[in-house]
Amino acid sequence: MPPSAPAAMKPVRPPTLRRLKHLAAALGPGLVVMLADTDAGSVITASQSGAQWGYRLLLLQFLIIPLLFVVQELTVRLALCTGKGYGELILQRFGTVAARIATATLVISCFGALVTQMSGLAGVGQLFGVPVWQTIALLALLIFTMVCTGSYHAVERVAICLGVFELAFLVVAWRAQPDYGQLFGQLRHMPLGNRDYLYLMAANLGTSIMPWTVFYQQSALIDKGLDLSDLKAARLDTLVGALLCQVVTAAVLVAAAAAFAGRGSVVLDSIPQIAEAFTAVLGLHTGKLLFAMALSGGALVATIVVCLSTAWALGEVSGKRHSLESHPREAPWFYAAFGLMLVAGGVLVASGINLVRLSIATGVINALLLPVVLGFLYWLAYHELPAEHRLQGRYARVVAVVFALTAALGLYAGIAGALG
Repeated sequence: MPPSAPAAMKPVRPPTLRRLKHLAAALGPGLVVMLADTDAGSVITASQSGAQWGYRLLLLQFLIIPLLFVVQELTVRLALCTGKGYGELILQRFGTVAARIATATLVISCFGALVTQMSGLAGVGQLFGVPVWQTIALLALLIFTMVCTGSYHAVERVAICLGVFELAFLVVAWRAQPDYGQLFGQLRHMPLGNRDYLYLMAANLGTSIMPWTVFYQQSALIDKGLDLSDLKAARLDTLVGALLCQVVTAAVLVAAAAAFAGRGSVVLDSIPQIAEAFTAVLGLHTGKLLFAMALSGGALVATIVVCLSTAWALGEVSGKRHSLESHPREAPWFYAAFGLMLVAGGVLVASGINLVRLSIATGVINALLLPVVLGFLYWLAYHELPAEHRLQGRYARVVAVVFALTAALGLYAGIAGALG
């Protein structure tokens, strides 16, 4: 008697395929926000860190990885367990005044970040002889058109494709062939008494842990339609993103440190000076092209993310519609807020503000805002989550200590560095 079909042939395991499909569908928000975290501001700050201090700030980039993951993982829990955005939860838990403070913190951070991205992109245009106003006008038009005609899923796919160009920084760091004896020697020397060093330490911290990354990921998870069944996949997405973010940032620092080694403390003032680290390693044309692609990828993703973060947050606090799935006629104020951010940022960039100084100052401001960001996040994770996902026990105590130390370091380094 012939064997039955199930005994004769084992079919492909549907549960495994379903899990893989489920995982693929859930990936995206964490990766996008971390690609945006490796923005023009991070690249500029890391470049200045390497040029001015060699490898002495390299260890900080890797110490930030677990902190970055913990912060963003808590936003994942809050989003998937409550179905509400960060601004909504603050409004619900603390009231209108606290929600406005949190939103004001976000808007300040977002606007500084947006101007940094647009300035970086304008600087890239100048490398190829394109006037600033032409770059900014084209950039604003393309991004606004993409957002108005797409959905969250479409915007996410475009952002990931743009962010892939950031991997060029890894190639540059590898080709830079750093002096490993010098690298490990400088890792052990951290001049914490130097105000310039503290200022850049605060800037590095502030360009990694930012208010808009918290707002964005929480709102993006909701806009994508994910729920508690996607928790494991969202955590994996966030972990991969955090690792990629800081490894790329570290690569930028290594490339700059290797390129400017032997020149003493170098203060960078422009995008072409930063590009010098890449042209020195890869040659004039290849280096300039790879630098332009890598910086533009991160800056474009960050531009999309910070504008969306602002529009989402304002919608959450005001109670108005705030979804990319809504047509512009259904949510005109949402798209108006997005467009206004682009226009205001473009006007400021056209004024000729110094990009490098602005980028580092923006990072320091973010570091000074850490007590507000981390304080609200910890409180919400401790009180607003269901019992099985709540921040509690030993882990809660560890997180409390880490957040307190991080906030204190950001305040101390930012204030001491700024007053130096």
